[in-house]
Amino acid sequence: MRATIVASLVVATLSLAGCATSPTGRSQLMIVSDAQMSQMGITAFNDMRKQGKFVDAPRQRAYATCVANALIAVLPPPWNANQWEVQIVGDDSANAFALPGGRIGVNQGMFKVATNQDQLAVVLGHELAHVVARHGAERVSDNYAAQAAVAAGTIYAGTRGTNAGYAAAALGLGAEVGILLPFSRTQESEADVLGQRYMAEAGFDPRAAATLWQKMGAQGGSKPPAFLSTHPSSSKREQTLQQQAQQLMPVYQKARANHHDPECRL
Repeated sequence: MRATIVASLVVATLSLAGCATSPTGRSQLMIVSDAQMSQMGITAFNDMRKQGKFVDAPRQRAYATCVANALIAVLPPPWNANQWEVQIVGDDSANAFALPGGRIGVNQGMFKVATNQDQLAVVLGHELAHVVARHGAERVSDNYAAQAAVAAGTIYAGTRGTNAGYAAAALGLGAEVGILLPFSRTQESEADVLGQRYMAEAGFDPRAAATLWQKMGAQGGSKPPAFLSTHPSSSKREQTLQQQAQQLMPVYQKARANHHDPECRL
């Protein structure tokens, strides 16, 4: 009886979900709204501000804003009309992020790896693509669905005489590896494709993408197994980006001819 009730709750939860399509045509599960995600993004950004994560670095901020604005101008609506805020994060690791609600953060360590405007555009284009493709909302929705499925499976296992704690752990791992992480790898690849197109349309050289990710891959550190990684392997990523760059060269050349020629300098 309890398993039936929980299963019914799972069905009811998923019945409230919406189906969406990413900019590349991929189907997405959506349980949360864009308004909810924007509020989450703004809240998270403001929390970082309160915690003193942002640093006063006017030259770096102006440079990152210049690159971001050139990219934002070519985004589809409504993202190209949003008021975006860029802040510099006092962190030496090479990282950056864009959040729903129009917020961008760039770690100071990113400037040591992305050493020109084209390479920084690779990073920011990728992060903006996550927002445009609503990957944050998709990830939250996937987590909700996975948690509901694990709860139902755990109770059902209990009715069949299986240790509930063991079942919960096994089902949780299965949900993470079989559902959540593969979606994340898909999202990362999708952000690569979209971000590289945005940078070409904005007048940034798309050939910089493979160079940047090659440099990121050379940062060192232990790498998780490929099937547990939330990012495509560096070698596969570089190969794909090199191929796409050749296809995007006409787009880049047209953008430059149409005076999309950003001149962002640190």
